[in-house]
Amino acid sequence: MHIRTRFAPSPTGFIHLGNLRSALYPWAFARHNQGDFILRIEDTDLERSSQEAVDVIIEGMAWLGLDLDEGPIYQMQRIDRYRAVVKQMLDSDLAYPCYMSEEELNQIRDQQMLDKEKPRYNGRWRPEPGKTLPPIPTDVLPVIRFKNPIGGSVIWEDAVKGKIEISNDELDDLVIARPDGTPTYNFCVVVDDLDMKITHVIRGDDHVNNTPRQINIMKALGGELPVYAHLPTVLNDSGEKMSKRNGAMSVRDYQKAGYLPEAILNYLARLGWSHGDAEVFTKEQFVQWFDLASLGRSPAQHNPEKLLWLNHQYIQNADSKQLAELTKPFAHVLGIDTENGPDFAQVVDLLKDRANTLIEIAEGAKLFYLPAPAHTSDQIAANIPKEIVPALQDLIKAIEAAQPSKEAYGSIFKQVLTHHQIKMPALAMPVRYALFSTTQTPAIDSVLVVLGKQEVLNRLSKVV
Repeated sequence: MHIRTRFAPSPTGFIHLGNLRSALYPWAFARHNQGDFILRIEDTDLERSSQEAVDVIIEGMAWLGLDLDEGPIYQMQRIDRYRAVVKQMLDSDLAYPCYMSEEELNQIRDQQMLDKEKPRYNGRWRPEPGKTLPPIPTDVLPVIRFKNPIGGSVIWEDAVKGKIEISNDELDDLVIARPDGTPTYNFCVVVDDLDMKITHVIRGDDHVNNTPRQINIMKALGGELPVYAHLPTVLNDSGEKMSKRNGAMSVRDYQKAGYLPEAILNYLARLGWSHGDAEVFTKEQFVQWFDLASLGRSPAQHNPEKLLWLNHQYIQNADSKQLAELTKPFAHVLGIDTENGPDFAQVVDLLKDRANTLIEIAEGAKLFYLPAPAHTSDQIAANIPKEIVPALQDLIKAIEAAQPSKEAYGSIFKQVLTHHQIKMPALAMPVRYALFSTTQTPAIDSVLVVLGKQEVLNRLSKVV
């Protein structure tokens, strides 16, 4: 079997992490099996669909590296195909026109609820042998309904949830086309999956209730059923289903917050799937390890702290030059001129071990691109004790003669500290203040290297 999977979002809102997980798993399954991965945009809800939402979906997937074999394919561009299948179903007695008005339908449902029955269409316009249908009203455009099987059950072996059985008595005759001829979601999904030869439908478990309807339509059309795998819900950190209404962040929000796509992908992979005790792994490892059997059945809970920790791991281990390029846009927003001053890749290399996001790196880098401080005599007296000045003078002389390396500067500090019988903070704090007007910086020997020997000497000489 040639594996073909799909991600089929509705462009009716921004795409958040829960949505992206529903893209990641079918992508990984297709890649693991050398199959095809298809993006299908289910945009038949004309009122709520937007091009901006489509753009965010495509950008988010590209950012994560979820490459496509086909698509994006838009359902609204396939309307003629759906209408042709509706006609085929009408001609084959698989569907029928229903002239029940919305008002009549609501009245029936209200009565059913009063009678403590499940609200459902009562089959009034369903043609049956020996049944006389009501007169066709002249003022109602019909919907088209699928003739759902009567009796029996829909049974499938879900790759995540196991065996699922739904009685056909629980399903009424689904509307497959609206009065204006526009096809409905559940119908379009089936036609698309058949036409695109989808072998595995991997999606959120909010679609479980749709599945028996889709299976019945697919069987009526003579199609071979795909394997279904319904993923447990992703909950937010408050235990509610992740959604925009419950404060979920969009993909763009994570980009703007300085997260790396590799960290997001790694994090999403672990939201419902595991490979032993592996916590940090590459995209290539994930594809190699991924299978449906390892998908969990329990809801996955979003953990912002875990995501931030993962992002730190990836930042810490990233190539500093590549990381610098990713950080530059955030630095420029802060007004940092990365082309003038210390080598930006060196600054990033110095800061990355402590940073959780690219924004944190940019904020830390700002210190190295500010003008040299202009201290007053009172400020110098308050922050650089007189008794430290001799040690500071010796340090300046040693730096002048030293090679500009972390090892050399570290050795110089030890020599000066030993000679003057003082502790590291007593000298390092005044040095930091002289260089930046703050006593909070990364390791001082590394700072000297990054700032540059001449700039260090210029700034230190102004306070002694």
